[in-house]
Amino acid sequence: MADAQEEGEGPRCVGCGGRVKTLFVQYSPGNIRLMKCDNCKAVADPYIECEFMIILIDLILHKTRAYRHILFNKLSIGSSVDKVIGDALVGNIIFMIMLFLGLRFILKLSFDITRYREVLFAVIISSYFKLFLFTMMVWEFPSSVIFIVEMFVLSSNVVALRVVLQFPKAHCFGVCLMAHAAKCLTEIWILRTP
Repeated sequence: MADAQEEGEGPRCVGCGGRVKTLFVQYSPGNIRLMKCDNCKAVADPYIECEFMIILIDLILHKTRAYRHILFNKLSIGSSVDKVIGDALVGNIIFMIMLFLGLRFILKLSFDITRYREVLFAVIISSYFKLFLFTMMVWEFPSSVIFIVEMFVLSSNVVALRVVLQFPKAHCFGVCLMAHAAKCLTEIWILRTP
């Protein structure tokens, strides 16, 4: 059972997982001193000084320390990252709702759970172009690349729907465009909301 000090929010030591008051003290820009954990007497979070690629490699190697750094110290609950993840989730839920509504009412697809499961699988598989966005973590690209990737995803979704449902390309394009537009408008609306 966790003691009272370990409950609540705040940074944690990546070694022992215990709460720490602060991870570092900044004396001037670029001049910091890493703080030690009171429990294990080691540096609380040495990942603060590491490049992202080193952290990513340690995450791939399933190192507990790297996960503690990311989950407790980098992406703490209540941070702006939660808003971004929530926005992406809401956008994708809106996309799927609009896609299924479009299939049901525009294309008059009868409600058959197997058919909708095939559509969901086709949309997920045909969205593989979104994997290219991971390269933006390593290399810098202009923001227009996101738009280009979204266009590739849209066209790939149209082809996948056409294959699974055997409807004309124009009908599949209309439904996919409506779903993508609803997703984009939702994300824009959420991002402008304080």
